[in-house]
Amino acid sequence: MGPLRSVVLAGGGTGGHIYPLLAFADCLRRHDPGVRITCLGTPKGMENELIPPHGYDLRQIPAYQLPRSVNMNLVRTPGRMWTAARAAGKVIDEVRADAVVGFGGYVSVPAYLAAWRRELPMVIHEVNVPPGVANRLGMKFTKNIAVGFPHQPSQAESLRDAAVVGVPLRRSIASLDRYALRNAARAHFGLRPDLPVLFVAGGSSGARSINLAVSGAAKELARNGVQVLHVMGARNEPVPIPTDLPVPYVTLPYLSEMELGYAAADLMLARGGAMTVAEVAAIGLPTIYVPYPHSNQEQRRNALPVVEAGGGVLVDDAELTPDWLERTVIPLIRDPQRLYAMGASAAAYGRRDGDEALRSFVLEAVAR
Repeated sequence: MGPLRSVVLAGGGTGGHIYPLLAFADCLRRHDPGVRITCLGTPKGMENELIPPHGYDLRQIPAYQLPRSVNMNLVRTPGRMWTAARAAGKVIDEVRADAVVGFGGYVSVPAYLAAWRRELPMVIHEVNVPPGVANRLGMKFTKNIAVGFPHQPSQAESLRDAAVVGVPLRRSIASLDRYALRNAARAHFGLRPDLPVLFVAGGSSGARSINLAVSGAAKELARNGVQVLHVMGARNEPVPIPTDLPVPYVTLPYLSEMELGYAAADLMLARGGAMTVAEVAAIGLPTIYVPYPHSNQEQRRNALPVVEAGGGVLVDDAELTPDWLERTVIPLIRDPQRLYAMGASAAAYGRRDGDEALRSFVLEAVAR
């Protein structure tokens, strides 16, 4: 397998597409500092906030939301899709790309179309079941499909022959020893080193139902010596937290250094986004999953295999109440042996080498 001289990476809109892209880019650069990495994004996407600070070239192209139903007429008819594909093609030609790797999001579609027209090696990485609409379209043009979790090929016909490579994770997380970093992480947030910590995060946008339930349980958690590190989400209105608690309850609107939150925690309460599941499973952090209810249940499908392996607890959003949290969290977080067993089960399911495995898969695709 020869080295990649230039690769175009496409993925945007949400952190679930962008963070694996960045982790994969970092992996490519570790192996070959001279490789040319060009990322595609849209003017309004979250990629504009995340990709340039990491030192990667971000080229903006037009991208359009696709209808939920995918068929070949979608490819043949809309002129604006070909306009976007031509813009992606210009970038591909300029950087003389050896391959295109897509992680989903609407910006991936023009990249897939442009690569297909040039008969350029194309790899698609998918973490959800069912696959996102952009990746479903791309799968019509390539058989080089990689997935993040072992349950995916059996749950979607389009993923039946996909290679399970894991999810590329940031090195700060993939290499995390949360026990070694625990005291320093707790000191960073102003938490006590001697009391258990519940880490709450509902994704980059937050989750109001989770915020309300945890704040409602704050007094009882604190009375039982449970500290809380609560990331409420930058797009959520803060919920009131009692001010007279006997132990720390730390709130943040957003946390970019998630590895510090993971290291500080004994137990996590989170949604079931693919990135969250991949990260907490890889590092062996016991987690209570509260899947987002207004969707096609992909978050439930993400979390369920970890729960069935013994690495977490699953609760419906409608059932998450302060009373449920008090009855569930307090005995669990005060049982170190059970937490350790759950963490070991999660770690046995998760993997830390998704970036390396995806790189090998891409090199094999290019060689073919």
